[in-house]
Amino acid sequence: MKNGCPQLSFENTQTAFRLKNDRALRRAHWLFGMLRFQLLVRIGNAVVNWSIKLRLPVSGIIKMTVFDQFCGGETLSDCLPILDQMSEVGVKSILDYSVEGKETEGQFDAACSKLLELVDFSKKNPSAPFVVFKPTAVGRFKLFVKVSDGKALTEQENIEWKVVLQRYELICQKAYDNQIPVLIDAEESWMQKAADELALLMMKKFNTSRAIVFNTAQLYRTDRLEYLKKLNESALSEGFFVGVKLVRGAYMEKERERAQKLGYASPICISKQATDINFDEGLRFMLSNCDRMSLYLGTHNEKSTYLAVQILGERNISSADQRVWFGQLYGMSDHISFNLGDTGYNVTKYVPFGPVREVVPYLTRRANENTSVAGQTGRELSLIRKEIERRRSLKKD
Repeated sequence: MKNGCPQLSFENTQTAFRLKNDRALRRAHWLFGMLRFQLLVRIGNAVVNWSIKLRLPVSGIIKMTVFDQFCGGETLSDCLPILDQMSEVGVKSILDYSVEGKETEGQFDAACSKLLELVDFSKKNPSAPFVVFKPTAVGRFKLFVKVSDGKALTEQENIEWKVVLQRYELICQKAYDNQIPVLIDAEESWMQKAADELALLMMKKFNTSRAIVFNTAQLYRTDRLEYLKKLNESALSEGFFVGVKLVRGAYMEKERERAQKLGYASPICISKQATDINFDEGLRFMLSNCDRMSLYLGTHNEKSTYLAVQILGERNISSADQRVWFGQLYGMSDHISFNLGDTGYNVTKYVPFGPVREVVPYLTRRANENTSVAGQTGRELSLIRKEIERRRSLKKD
């Protein structure tokens, strides 16, 4: 224990995989083994998406493989056993209704209703202390783009944008009334300006005594460190609190392709090393200003997590301080999540849920991420193998 922060190691596989039985562990080993092959993943994603469009009976296969690894279930009640099990060992959950790609007002209203339901659920279930939503869960992507570009909206679009704002306010007001923090995810850079402006409006209105509304900053963007600094300046001058989820980012290939196609400078850091430096500077800045800023550190990177823990110790910030949370995706980086939870840090798993066919876009992104992030899949496999061998040696004894 140092300055209220317990010593931490991510090498303890017994703690990391304590909730997986031997069968689940072997399945995870097989799945991550498959995810090492980029061509296989691309073909698999194409076949799955094609099958879904043709309404072929593939839900069972999907559910037994990637769905069970990366999703909590199809309904809230499906997720409850997982939430309870993780909470018992110090890991909280964020339920993420991962139905994407909707375009109609009826679908946006339904997503808004689901989010209000999730706030009520979190109020009754301490194992789920946050709610989360994507901006495009409550409004059209192209509308966010047009507002971000500063283009004049038609009369109908103005009405539509006001409804988007109303949905934001409904969700954030409900979160404020129940004191449940809400995380607003980031998306592509060319729609993010409008999303940032809405998040700032919500922070000014609802973060009056602490951070309830959190925006997300993707630190693979070269401008996001400056964004954090300006946000802090606004908070200090206008008297509100800042909540930010820091992530590296999820749209790198798409961002670079669009920049090249349209002939503008890519907003993405030139290298993985530059992104890592930017991310770590972001967490340093936020932790040095935690009197006004609350941090949700969404990362699967061990070095950045160790750095955050080190800074907490140096600044005498308790591991249980509610202004600092760590988070990883369900089904990934259990060695980080469960060892953090075991040593008393505030940590959550993002637990996606929804009908199998509806969450395929999310699952496709997870598969792609595991093939594109250098070392991610290899690290998962090595830790799983280590735990399998540990259990085998115990059985021999």
